[in-house]
This record gives sequence, C-alpha cells and structure tokens, in this order.
Amino acid sequence: MNAVCAAASNAGYHVAVLTWDSATLTAACMCLALPLALASAGQSVTLALNRLPLVARLLLPAWSAIPYLLVSASRGIFQLQWLMIYTLLPTLIAIVLWHAAERDPEQRGTWLDFAVVLILGLVVEFRRFEPAWPRHSGGFNRIILLNAGLYGFLIIRQLGNVGFDLRPRFSDLRNGLRELAFYAPMAIALGLSLGFLHAHAEWPGTGTIVLSFVSIFFLIAILEETYFRGWWQNLLERRLGPNGALIVTALLFGLSHFNKGTTRFNWRYVLLASLAGIFYGRAWRAEHRLLASAITHGCVDTIWMLWLR
Repeated sequence: MNAVCAAASNAGYHVAVLTWDSATLTAACMCLALPLALASAGQSVTLALNRLPLVARLLLPAWSAIPYLLVSASRGIFQLQWLMIYTLLPTLIAIVLWHAAERDPEQRGTWLDFAVVLILGLVVEFRRFEPAWPRHSGGFNRIILLNAGLYGFLIIRQLGNVGFDLRPRFSDLRNGLRELAFYAPMAIALGLSLGFLHAHAEWPGTGTIVLSFVSIFFLIAILEETYFRGWWQNLLERRLGPNGALIVTALLFGLSHFNKGTTRFNWRYVLLASLAGIFYGRAWRAEHRLLASAITHGCVDTIWMLWLR
C-alpha cells in the first residue's frame, strides 16, 4: 500500500487508504465499468451502444452522477450543485462531440474537440472538482472525467487511433521498452547534472518493485497517456502532422508538471517531463497504442520513485 500511495504522490496526488464501505465499493465498480469494457472489447461496446437511439446515447453519460451520489450520501457531504455538475458535464461533452462528429466526419479535429480536451485537463490539473469528494477520494473525480472523455471520443465521436486497447501485444512491450532505453540514459545524466535526480542504490525488494509499477501503470500512466497521447497528440497529428504533434504534446505534458512537488514553477521537472513526453509519444505513435506508451511511462516513473528520487 505504501507503493500505491507513493505512486500517486509522485503525480501530485495525496492519497490515503480509503474506507471501503458498500457505497464506495459500488461507486468504484461503476466508475471502472466503462474503461474496463472499452479496454477489453472496445469495438463491440461501441457498436452495442451506438444501436441505442440518439437521445439515449447522449443522455447516458448522466449516470456519472451516481458514483458521486453514493459516496457523498454515505459520508454525509452531499451537495446538489455537485450532483448537477456530474450529471450535466459528461452529458454536455457527449453532445458537443456529437456536433463535432457531424461537422467533421473526416476527423481532422475541430475546435470543439480541442475545447473538450482542454476543459477536462484544466479541471483535473487544478483540482476544481475535488472539494466535492471526501478527503482522499479525489481519484473518483479523475476516473469520472476520464469516463466522460472516453465515452465522448470513443462512443459518440468514434475518434480513430486513440489506442485504448489494453489487450497486450508483443509489439507494445517492444515499442515501450525501446523508448525507455532511448530516454533513460539521457534523462538520468541530465537529471543528475541539474540536481533534480538523486541516485540511491538500495534494492527495495521484488514485491515492492512489482507493486510500484502496477500502481503507477494503472493510477497514473494509463490516465495520463490517454489524455496526452490518445487525445491531444492524436488530434494534433491531424492538424500539425506527426512531428509537430509530438513536440507540442510533449511540451504540454511537460508544462502540466510545472507545480508538482513545489509551490513554484518547477522548470527542472518541466524540462525532464517534456523530454519524456517525446519518447512516450514515439512509443504511442509507432502503432497508435496507449499500452506501449504506458509501459514506457510506468517504467520511467517506477525507476524514478525507487532509485532516483
């Protein structure tokens, strides 16, 4: 559990052990249902949901309010305004992306697509909705917003090349580890020279290493890679081309770390994260697979947390 908490802390999140009562467990299962379904059977899920009438498809995301209702009511902190936000925002995202699909059937990317991605990112980055939740339960907010984006882009917009398929292929491991091998030596040398990294050679134990990687992979890497590579880089490729999209997305990824671990602009973190973003982006664009870039991302963060922090 310490590894899980440390992994989330590395991403700038403060977590502790949740109280897993029946309401919290039910809410967690509801939050995970859509990403697990899309990760394992995305095409079938998309086809099934698109058989529903249009109005039903556009209103279905309103279910996102149910996890909030369950958790907040069980902890005695329910507020109607947050219920309305979690009802309306995912629904509005679906409606906006339906309009984007109607206007842009060629999927070149419209301002509506970029507006949705930007809003989701700003809400998460500045934790605007986390006061709605009990202490240490902000992860629910991030999953709900991830679900809103997944439903809008994959089910309604049916955006291609996102790569949200977590059924492993050998090429995912090959591409992910290749970019790790390219990035790690230069990042370690640069980080040590800047005083951002601090090497320590202790062996934490196999169990700690495995738990650290798994927790980082699912709590951090999958979420961030979906947002930056699956949405930002994917959409920007259609406007800027592969290399332009790679560079811009890497810079956005780096800047998202500007306040991690400090109250000031952490330029060292931004520099190294921007550099990392180039290699995460290369892993993703090799076959448009999020699993590949998440492997690179998960390995980098695990190495940093255990041996270089």
